[in-house]
Amino acid sequence: MDPQIVRLWYAYPDDLLDASLAESCLSLLSRDEVERRQFLRFDKDRRAFLASRVNLRCALSQCAPVAPRDWRFRVNEYGKPEIEKPEIEPDCGLRFNVSHSLHLVACVVSGEARVGVDVESVERADEIASIASDVFSAAELAQFEPLRGSARSERALSLWTLKEAYVKARGLGLSLPLKAFSFLFDGAEDIRLVPDPSWNDETRHFRFCLLHHAGHRIALVIEGMAQPEIQIWRARPLLGSPVRVASGGERWF
Repeated sequence: MDPQIVRLWYAYPDDLLDASLAESCLSLLSRDEVERRQFLRFDKDRRAFLASRVNLRCALSQCAPVAPRDWRFRVNEYGKPEIEKPEIEPDCGLRFNVSHSLHLVACVVSGEARVGVDVESVERADEIASIASDVFSAAELAQFEPLRGSARSERALSLWTLKEAYVKARGLGLSLPLKAFSFLFDGAEDIRLVPDPSWNDETRHFRFCLLHHAGHRIALVIEGMAQPEIQIWRARPLLGSPVRVASGGERWF
């Protein structure tokens, strides 16, 4: 896979209301994934989990000669999933990250760069705004609190998804507190990532962007100095032939 290209894949959990399609998708999961799905209480959560795992497997198989059911995964010490390289294509070099809501799942795949993605429904904007003081840094709150109406909702969604995607790209889990770094907005055209002053950090090595799709805000964080080409794909139904779709008007920073 070309290291200058990042592929973003969408899937839609509600498509799995089709029982025959859901059964076909279940056949691709590992035993561990099947068990994890069974522990979920609600059908809507089981659909989102299944769509997320199958979307990942199919996306990876478009980038390397491995069948979707043959991918194997492990987690690092912080819980971030990775390809189990000793078992699958030792030299494939692919990096990925996944995120899902009840109605949209997203998977980002790169040739070698660390990546993170987060997806949130626009309907969650007020819920996120209500916990701003718990998750946004002091610098972010100074910019957020004066906002009203749609500007406040937009900022809440952007901050939350950017922060989640950055933590996931770094692969450090909860050891990287959300309030320990800031995404600061300089007008409408620029967003800066500012780490805690005590960090010996590498923020300059990450690019990030915001997109919109199907009533959701999506944030991507990509390791690297140069802006990559982004390709957006979806297969609908989930096991159908993938189709490249127009971008969601992404803005890179």
